[in-house]
Amino acid sequence: MKVLIVDDEVIIRTGLSTVINWKSNGFSVLEPAASAEEAMIRIPEEQPDIIFTDIRMTGMSGLDLAREVRNEHPQTEIIILSGFDEFIYAQQAMREGVSEYLLKTSRPDEILQAATRAQARIQQRRQGDEEGRAQEQTVNRSFLRKMLASVSPPDEQLVMELWGRYPELRMTPGEHMLQVWMITPGHEWDKDELSCIPETMYRALGDELVRLWPYGCEWIHWNEGILVLVRMEERQEGNSRFEYIIQEAKEEVHCKIFTACGQTVNDIKKLRLALDTALETAAFEWLLRPRTFVSYEDIRERQGVRAVCTMEEERELAAWFRAEDCAVLKQGIGELLARIRQNPQATPSSVQAYLQSLMVAGYRWLERAVQSIGLSYSPPSSDTLDLAHLAQNPEKVLLHHFETLIRYHTELVSGISPVQRAISYIHEHLGQGLSLQQVARHVHMNSNYFSELFKRETGKNYIEFVTEAKMQKAMTMLRETPAKISEVANEVGYEDMKYFNKLFKKFTGVTPSEYRAKTEIHPSMD
Repeated sequence: MKVLIVDDEVIIRTGLSTVINWKSNGFSVLEPAASAEEAMIRIPEEQPDIIFTDIRMTGMSGLDLAREVRNEHPQTEIIILSGFDEFIYAQQAMREGVSEYLLKTSRPDEILQAATRAQARIQQRRQGDEEGRAQEQTVNRSFLRKMLASVSPPDEQLVMELWGRYPELRMTPGEHMLQVWMITPGHEWDKDELSCIPETMYRALGDELVRLWPYGCEWIHWNEGILVLVRMEERQEGNSRFEYIIQEAKEEVHCKIFTACGQTVNDIKKLRLALDTALETAAFEWLLRPRTFVSYEDIRERQGVRAVCTMEEERELAAWFRAEDCAVLKQGIGELLARIRQNPQATPSSVQAYLQSLMVAGYRWLERAVQSIGLSYSPPSSDTLDLAHLAQNPEKVLLHHFETLIRYHTELVSGISPVQRAISYIHEHLGQGLSLQQVARHVHMNSNYFSELFKRETGKNYIEFVTEAKMQKAMTMLRETPAKISEVANEVGYEDMKYFNKLFKKFTGVTPSEYRAKTEIHPSMD
């Protein structure tokens, strides 16, 4: 913090600035001022945080200086350093907003302590101001989010409240337009990475846009990205200028984004239209890759594609499955999706319906293939379809889905024993607490018969086998990974740490931490 010493006695002001070790205590001493008049000229430019001043000086007094500083720079701390130990001076100094009253006979450590107390008061005020601004911003953005989420147009009261909270967005008829921009993670991000995108990155991006755009701009968090409200001058044409601002802000905060601009509106009561069209446009991210910016005008005329696959496409799908070759499957999916992207009428909703019909067609193929060889059919268990993931990364979703169907078909017709298939399934799902009945259903067997067959082929009952498999996996993780013991327990299906420790010790003779310590590889002592 910056300290300014004001005294008309050269010995005093020089001594105070040199005798005390200001720098090592976190202070920076400005060139001392020889008068209150000099100080008043320099204060606006040099912005001292703490001022030490004498009372009686030639010309303007220290109390006059304190009064002026309090009026013009109320955050500045003022400490009187006087040669007069009189109550009336101290009383008047307090009325003028002086923080402390010291005598020039005070020791250097007492003066430094007074500066430290002033520093603490300044920091406390600044923290309070920042917290207050942050709280106000949170309340304002909560209001804006609720207003945007409403399906009804805002009434006059809401509009006036919006202008009160965000005067920079106020629209004058005939002068201003309003746009909503949706900014989301770019396609470079993998789905698993999205949760790792720091919120601070998008906050920095939003704040940078507000700083760079001179006509009025505000942002809020929205799903996996941010919504930006932009006031435009009506004479401005197109979106190129704000698009340039986004590019500049993106480079400043180093983030990979996709940007969609909704329909421009000339009335705040049409805010919902601007929002809906921005969200509609943002949904085109996958269809229009590698573009990183799309306007509603680019997509508004699209009518959609056929929502159901044809018999010819089903036969093409069956050919991929029969090949049982991942490369063939991947190539087929890639070519299919490329054709969709090239269709100038394609829309996210119609494409999603079409892709879901392909997935259903895959089930139909599997059912026919299984029944043709006299086996009973039940759809394979699979993860719940994530429609958002299907829209963002259809290549990955379709490949995973179709590979699951092919693997399931292969297992059914390969002739391996049900117990071997069960063992494979158990190992793939150790963390999910599979019951015997679930595994029996997976291999299409009666649970009682499966239990007898399982013990006959493995020499262990189901519970013993699963527990041993879990303990073996836990031992491997403890030996080969740095995972926490609680993470290891969760990975093999135990949330109760005490129960996991008890089972592990029963199985190995030692606790998990003892096992890890015993198996840890120590460096050579050569």
